[in-house]
Amino acid sequence: MFLGIDIGTSSSKATVADELGTLVATATRPHTTASPRPGWFEHDAEETWWRDLVALTREVLATVPASAIRAVCVSGIGPCALVADEQGWPLRAAILYGIDSRAEREIEELTDALGAETVIRRTGNRLTTQAVGPKLLWIARHEPGVWARARRWYCASNWLVGRLTGEYVIDHYSGSTSDPLYDLGARDWWPDAWDACAATLDRPRLAWPGDIVGEVHTAAAETTGLRAGTPVLAGTIDAMAEAYSAGCRDVGDTMVMYGSTLFFIQTVAQPVAHDGLWAGSGRAPGTYSVAAGMSSAGLLIDWFAGLAHEEVDALALEAAAVPAGSDGLVVLPYFAGERTPIFDPRARGCCIGLTLRHGPAHLFRSALEGVAMGIRHNFEAMGEAGATPARLVAVGGGTRGGLWTRITSDVTGLPQDLPTETIGAAYGDARMAADAMGIDTSGWNPVADRVEPDPAHAPLYDQLYGVYRRSYVALRDDLHLLSQLSGG
Repeated sequence: MFLGIDIGTSSSKATVADELGTLVATATRPHTTASPRPGWFEHDAEETWWRDLVALTREVLATVPASAIRAVCVSGIGPCALVADEQGWPLRAAILYGIDSRAEREIEELTDALGAETVIRRTGNRLTTQAVGPKLLWIARHEPGVWARARRWYCASNWLVGRLTGEYVIDHYSGSTSDPLYDLGARDWWPDAWDACAATLDRPRLAWPGDIVGEVHTAAAETTGLRAGTPVLAGTIDAMAEAYSAGCRDVGDTMVMYGSTLFFIQTVAQPVAHDGLWAGSGRAPGTYSVAAGMSSAGLLIDWFAGLAHEEVDALALEAAAVPAGSDGLVVLPYFAGERTPIFDPRARGCCIGLTLRHGPAHLFRSALEGVAMGIRHNFEAMGEAGATPARLVAVGGGTRGGLWTRITSDVTGLPQDLPTETIGAAYGDARMAADAMGIDTSGWNPVADRVEPDPAHAPLYDQLYGVYRRSYVALRDDLHLLSQLSGG
């Protein structure tokens, strides 16, 4: 048996799979994301990441004996900025990935200090709210007492690996997304960037996501119920693990992860540079990745359902009866700013075309369509970079019920494969753990269904997509003003 654990934005999951890829046990634990100020998003590593791992592990071990677990792999949200002392104990809550936009000033300063062209040449990316370095600078500037004690920096997955094994190690993919600390061409840390924003922090050693980097030590075994000595992999950021869970292994394979936020990742043979996307290392040596992400997806859907005082599933049924195009509504889904491809933390959401005949189901469907238009925008950016998706694989909670994936295929004109197992990154973790122990996982998780676009909807969605693209450009300055007035 192989144990995978994933720490998400709003929940954590554990999966135990056997060597054939069959699910033997699963567990899920919801948690909250703190937002102490507009644009700030944090997790308490002890209370959320570690407590979830312990609870989930003990839950699945009530079904599967610890002696049957041959290896453990952990993934999690990222890139994050968790600073800790020399023993790995957190000194403050972890600042989350690109949805946290507090470090705008530091982004500008670090870009100027290192040089915008140099940053892109060395990392493959420009500095945005996704970058870790500016957030470390923010901590140093605003919380000097914390920074004076900080000696280590972590993402979610490698901090948990440290709790399990005592090792200070991070995988190449997580490192490569933590701009500007990692040199993508050299596949190693970039010394100039460390000196500019993390000079007092120790650098973790690098490993590939599927490498065994340590064993469960005695204290962790006593807390989690795992057997001491169980091999632990380096793990990675959840998006990479989720892509692997769905069988995205070949060049051109592109995962669309429908979660609280939305993430895309495509395997490419060479580094891809585009100022509206993220370049990164791959899951294995010899591969690279190009990725994109939207700040609001499931979070936006839940928000609309809350306004209507209805359950998401019930509202989705009503929205399925609303015509394509939501009777002339377009939503800009920038309710938490936006990441790719516009990189605008001060963007704000809006509904365009409202009339008195529109009801909650119209608004709900238009939110799904707005996110789908954002997906199309990101795919166009990938095409501009020479990385047009060859195959789409849809995963995540948003695939349930089928409405959102149908809308996305209609808006983009692209089919999407749905794998048999959609539990997500935790299953990908279990698959990597099996690989590490010599198991052939090529037959895991075959495609169960394919969503095909309806060509009859293409002309309408082309028109609405034009409105979507033009509206942001026309409203950008006013959205920024509204952001300022709201304290964002």
